Amino acid sequence: MIALVQHVYRRGRLHYALALLAVLIASGGRPAMADTFAVILDQAKVLKLPERTTTVVVGNPLIADISLQSGGMIVVTGKGYGVTNLIALDTRGNTLLEQFIEVQGSSEHIVIVHRGIERESYSCTPQCERRLMLGDTPAFFDSALLQAGRRDSQAQSSGSNQSGRQ
Repeated sequence: MIALVQHVYRRGRLHYALALLAVLIASGGRPAMADTFAVILDQAKVLKLPERTTTVVVGNPLIADISLQSGGMIVVTGKGYGVTNLIALDTRGNTLLEQFIEVQGSSEHIVIVHRGIERESYSCTPQCERRLMLGDTPAFFDSALLQAGRRDSQAQSSGSNQSGRQ
């Protein structure tokens, strides 16, 4: 790194800008020393907040969502791919925690089928079934979402009928 800085110093400002850009790209566009809390898309993880936290802010709620729990815990849910930040503040507005949240893809076996500009995603663990993923063609996504909603409704109404028979 020192050699890079010395080289940049000798070459001038344009090279400095290019070297800085290379460092940012290599670090994913964020400082290398920052802590990153990784969450899988459509999954949740629990994070302990510092004591005295009264306010929690998420930079981009389309990437990650939070749900405040008792005992100073939050549940962080991955909503979209990418990186955002989380800030915890005390009553005076002092920053108690600032952390990156990175939402990643899952490790399940996903097959993506392209038909021209149409895209469909399937989870193949162990057999291939429709999988709702960001970037799928709207018709495919909406159809799979509708089927999943109907299935959930049937399961809930079946469960409430079962509990009423006791």
